[in-house]
Amino acid sequence: MRHLKAHRKLGRPAEHRISLLRNLATSLINSRDDRIVTTLPKAKELRPFIEKAITLSRRAASLEGNGSEAAGVHLRRQAASFFHAGNHGRATTTRRGQIPPPRSAGVSALSRLFDELGERFKERPGGYTRIIKMGRRSGDGAELAIIELVDNAREKEAQTSARKRARGASKKKAADGKVAESESGQKEVDATE
Repeated sequence: MRHLKAHRKLGRPAEHRISLLRNLATSLINSRDDRIVTTLPKAKELRPFIEKAITLSRRAASLEGNGSEAAGVHLRRQAASFFHAGNHGRATTTRRGQIPPPRSAGVSALSRLFDELGERFKERPGGYTRIIKMGRRSGDGAELAIIELVDNAREKEAQTSARKRARGASKKKAADGKVAESESGQKEVDATE
């Protein structure tokens, strides 16, 4: 029986699994297209993980009144646990004495989450991600999936182009109908003469 076994282990120990989910969440938030390609079990595990972080940013976007700044900072710090913190605990130099580049992907993901995505999903009560199955990978046969954020720019562009096409089609039908009416009116006039 699988009682109280809610999540997949993904073949990794707990620390590695949490780090994997943080990396996937960072990649999804920072991606230009608001979508990433991964395996289906990883996508299914990432969905509740990232939606909790987006819910925190939604709450911060809807804060108003006295003490909202402190509550916003608290929510931002809670959401920071869903991403790698940046340079905390890193060595200041590498083996050859070079200074490592700053690790800022988690910091930029957190800022995008609260600045852009919190406002985008402010009125949406949940369901911020979509999983699309892609088939199997040719190398190892793993089932691939796309996980994406809903209401992205590509989706909005497709909706506006569909509206334009529908308007154009309705105008064309109306114009064709007027031409047919005028032709039928001509024929009726000719028949009566």
